[in-house]
Amino acid sequence: MSAKKLVIAIGGNAIQPAGDSGSADAQRHRVEETAAKLADLVQAGHDLVVTHGNGPQVGNILLQNEESRQLVPAMPLDVCGAESQAQVGYLLSQALRNEFAVRRIQRGVAAVVTQVLVDANDPAFANPTKPIGPFYSRESELIVKRAKGWKLVEDPARGGWRRVVPSPQPLDIVEKDVILRLVSDGDGNVVICAGGGGIPVVRRNGRLVGVEAVIDKDLGAAVLARVLGWKDLVIATDVEKVALGFGKPTQRFLEHMAVAEAKKHLAEGQFAPGSMGPKIQAAVEFLESGGASVVVTDLEHLVAAADGTAGTRITKA
Repeated sequence: MSAKKLVIAIGGNAIQPAGDSGSADAQRHRVEETAAKLADLVQAGHDLVVTHGNGPQVGNILLQNEESRQLVPAMPLDVCGAESQAQVGYLLSQALRNEFAVRRIQRGVAAVVTQVLVDANDPAFANPTKPIGPFYSRESELIVKRAKGWKLVEDPARGGWRRVVPSPQPLDIVEKDVILRLVSDGDGNVVICAGGGGIPVVRRNGRLVGVEAVIDKDLGAAVLARVLGWKDLVIATDVEKVALGFGKPTQRFLEHMAVAEAKKHLAEGQFAPGSMGPKIQAAVEFLESGGASVVVTDLEHLVAAADGTAGTRITKA
């Protein structure tokens, strides 16, 4: 197995799967399992930059905001994103350091709270689509939320209304130079950054300003890999391989896709917008901007996927 420089994008299910309590102990247990899989990659000789989902964590922070708004000021969404990055970054960096110590791996670990530049004129700001936070069902709650200027959408299957926010296209990583220095010092440091896609910021009059939006984690990972100049992106999710006709009698798992094939399947609606769709879109964007390979797999098969023997590999041709 040849050593590679891998950007690893870990899904939120690796930290807080659906149905988990979300307690600190439960998250720590899941993060320790994830750290063990990442340590396997490091032990195999690979260099890593790790990014992660933050949906459950941000949702909990927003709920805490709502429940305590009469006692302490609620924080805006960009600050909540920063809080969740620090939370997961702390747990993951600590778990990795502990795992490295047990295995006698001499690698440093750093978590970087990361801002990601978006365009203030991105059309997404006029069309919020990303659901976040808790569900609301009482009319009094809905009146308050609408008074705040929130856009709410109804989810009848789950019995309530939910806030939706813009999800603009990520363009650049503000802290890229710092991250590059950390990974280029020759010690093989593992850097955890751009969690949850990064904190969305825009430039106004020469200043960085946070905005009320969220960035797709996988699209953020693609931009991260591009600006670092690393050629291999691994997207870790809850299935070993990408499937056509997922969940249908015609379901077929794929070992390889070329970019043209991936774009065709995307256009045909083979990949759900809230699930596999953004992962395949991120793969396409990364490969079309200079990347060499993207692998989509689950945590269990990370090492084999990096070696080309598991997962779905997506390449230019």
